[in-house]
Amino acid sequence: MRWKCLRNGCDMVAGLWRSGCAGVLVVLAAFPVLAQGMPPADAAQLQRQLEGYDALARKSVVDLQPYRADQNLTLADGTAVSLISLNPAVNAWYLLGIRAPDARRDEFYHLENIAPRTAMLSLAAAEVPTLRLHTTDGTVQDCPLQGAAGAVLDAARRSELPYAPICNNQILLRNRVAGSRTNRERTAEFLRENVWFGESIVGLVKDTFYQDAFLQSGQALDTMAVGEVAQALGQARLKDPPVFAAAIGLPLNGTPERGIQMGAWYAVTGAPGIYASAMQPGYIDPEILKRPNETNALDAVERRADVYLVAFDLTLFELGYEVGTDHPALNWSPRPPDAARAAGLPGPDGVASSTPLVTLGMLSPALAGRVAATFTGGFKREHGAFRAGELAYANFGSHYGFVVNGVVLSKLWPDLATIYVLNDGSIGMRTWTESDAALLPQIRFARQNGVALIAPDPETGAPVPGPLVRKWGPGNWSGSAEAELRTLRAGACMRRIDGRQMLIYGYFSTATPSSMARTFQAYGCDYAMLLDMNAIEHTYMALYVPRADGSGIDISHLVRSMRDVDARERDGTPIARFVGFSDNRDFFYLLHKGGEQ
Repeated sequence: MRWKCLRNGCDMVAGLWRSGCAGVLVVLAAFPVLAQGMPPADAAQLQRQLEGYDALARKSVVDLQPYRADQNLTLADGTAVSLISLNPAVNAWYLLGIRAPDARRDEFYHLENIAPRTAMLSLAAAEVPTLRLHTTDGTVQDCPLQGAAGAVLDAARRSELPYAPICNNQILLRNRVAGSRTNRERTAEFLRENVWFGESIVGLVKDTFYQDAFLQSGQALDTMAVGEVAQALGQARLKDPPVFAAAIGLPLNGTPERGIQMGAWYAVTGAPGIYASAMQPGYIDPEILKRPNETNALDAVERRADVYLVAFDLTLFELGYEVGTDHPALNWSPRPPDAARAAGLPGPDGVASSTPLVTLGMLSPALAGRVAATFTGGFKREHGAFRAGELAYANFGSHYGFVVNGVVLSKLWPDLATIYVLNDGSIGMRTWTESDAALLPQIRFARQNGVALIAPDPETGAPVPGPLVRKWGPGNWSGSAEAELRTLRAGACMRRIDGRQMLIYGYFSTATPSSMARTFQAYGCDYAMLLDMNAIEHTYMALYVPRADGSGIDISHLVRSMRDVDARERDGTPIARFVGFSDNRDFFYLLHKGGEQ
């Protein structure tokens, strides 16, 4: 459903959310475990939930889940127990509610299923609250949550672990944590005991904001030896690219002894399917750089500002996304004008916060053994909406949407750059449209972040800079009120090479949207979008490479200064950001394929 907000109020433009309803029924019916466990929502219930999703009204984050299914039991002692599968097609997040006979409200527990492809939860009729696990091989296992061993859920909550295992480690209770040093060390100890590379993991933050603070400019060297280049990715379209002294922090195969060939791709040592490159925008082929009426001219600073890129062969990796403990939030951004807001609502979707769901800013320990890389996600809610231009008055200010494990935390709106993962694992990046609403039942992860840096031309299909790249306010490129757009930035693009889909992450030591667009064009990207900006912790990226002797992992950062963001225990043991403890920011992660997710 699309809403167009005008100065005299809001009027609803007929959308296509309803067209997703039939699709979700097909998706739910196709899930093989449902017949053995929790019954799916019937058509009438789905219709009511879709109407609640669309309603311009105050609601909870649970009301925002149009495809949820629930089960309710009353035990012999009068205890009421409820279990909600927030998106049965994805089957990852559940919400358990328990209300004692003398209690005035439910106590909620956010549960994560560590094997969503092969197991499902339901409630078992028993004397105490009991979860029942159903697996695709027909196994059924009951998990009492109270008994002689004590209250399982209360003990898991008291552990203060972000993810506390219950039910023979098959379910994780997501606990709200503040990220104190005690919690970090407790979590690190848990991971050391339960995750094979736990001793090697790292993470936290530091704040610095001013233009060009992170500018890096490697000096061109006099050697032209190029070493071994990743042939499949080819060479970026640069003019007379030199070998230069790049500050890239990744171990690379075949690089020249004294530097890196600009625009060339090098395999990351010990990390099959991951490649790195570096360049400066001033060397971009003039045929790209000087195309008229597409971007602003690059100034002398950004022409020589280092850019570092990492490419992932998505035939080998899965992509996921998690929100942080605090960001992005669900309330209103202060940016949209008053005329774009819906009076009386706490946020653009009618939702004040994610409670009773628990957002953690940390990878599930069940996935940590497969993690290949992490990088910071996108803008805070404060900055994730439009102050000026057409998008400021459309859809309540066009707040950037996000979905985690099939759970809609913030709606996806048309005209915004979107990276998404469907439930079949396919990955896409494009400008969202109203017709894309039909994909909602299939979306496992999604993150919107502003407008396109480059996108296919509607007439030719060739990738060109987005129409708002040169417009500071309407493009919501941030920077400063004086439209000083040059700052540290990160972005991502998608590219197809010989039938292989590549995700490319770019770190720009200081750049405007124009230099980002030209760089992604030079690297042959099909679509590109901004991620975050202004500080190292907002543009952070780490790779995790297993050691050859099996003793753990080595953590490498795209830029060496990113090590300064990482935190350590009192004894100096590194703790991996986004992997070893909870972080306040959202992030993407890449997993090696070949295991349950």
